[in-house]
Amino acid sequence: MSVNSLGVHFGTVTAVRDVSLHVDEGEIVVVLGPNGAGKTTTTETLLGFRRPTSGSVTILGVDPYAQRDVVTTNVGALLQRGGVWAPMTPREVLELSASYYPTARSPRELEERLGLTSVATTPWRRLSGGEQQRTLLALALLGSPTALVLDEPTSAVDPEGHQVIRRLLNELRSEGCAILVTTHQLADAEEIADRVVIMKNGSVVAEGTLSSLQGEATTVIEVSGEVTVEGLARAFGCTVTNDGRGRYRMTGASPSAGEIDRVLRDLGAELLSLRNRATLEERYLDIVSEEVGS
Repeated sequence: MSVNSLGVHFGTVTAVRDVSLHVDEGEIVVVLGPNGAGKTTTTETLLGFRRPTSGSVTILGVDPYAQRDVVTTNVGALLQRGGVWAPMTPREVLELSASYYPTARSPRELEERLGLTSVATTPWRRLSGGEQQRTLLALALLGSPTALVLDEPTSAVDPEGHQVIRRLLNELRSEGCAILVTTHQLADAEEIADRVVIMKNGSVVAEGTLSSLQGEATTVIEVSGEVTVEGLARAFGCTVTNDGRGRYRMTGASPSAGEIDRVLRDLGAELLSLRNRATLEERYLDIVSEEVGS
């Protein structure tokens, strides 16, 4: 699936501007961004629910707006808007939906895989938010899709449910499925993403692999006592900067807390706090903050 120089306007409002991304077979691409970044508009356009104002989108080699039948049959989708008729149970809606596909996956198998067996006969309105979300994901998988577009698939899902969904998506990737996921859950991105795309104000502001986006390992320490940048740099063999108020940033090294504590005591100081900044979350927040300030 691919998005090429996509622009989407709602009257005078530009929701998406010049967005390009692609997802290959057997790949998971995760799109991150704050509310209003244009993630949902991009996915809805990719699925053919709206026509691009400019640029183009293709999925499974076709224009999804012009060939909705191809998308409906071969692409699994989970969107933020939508649900199930309140009196229906997960089992009822899965069995009904399975009848629409010539070669559907087993509803009972999906119930088990997504942890829905215990609530399979519970009406939709009585399900928790996470149970409803897992039911919607099961519906997206019923047709054995070759491409998946999932908008916030782990929203309202408990930690155990997160693990179930991550494991399932990794298995689908290994089977050759092309998967696009939008999420606010950066831990999910770190677990499943082959590549990450970060959006802000309708545009792509960064993209790459996890390692390329996370950048160089950085450790931030807060110290009580007198130390110098030069002394810390010599002790740890890395670049050190002083952030003020006894806080120092060490780039290019990841010493253990015990090692840092020993060095500081030798220098006549005490370690008050330590934080590693090599996570995707830290880099994501840095990127978004840079964009806000630019």
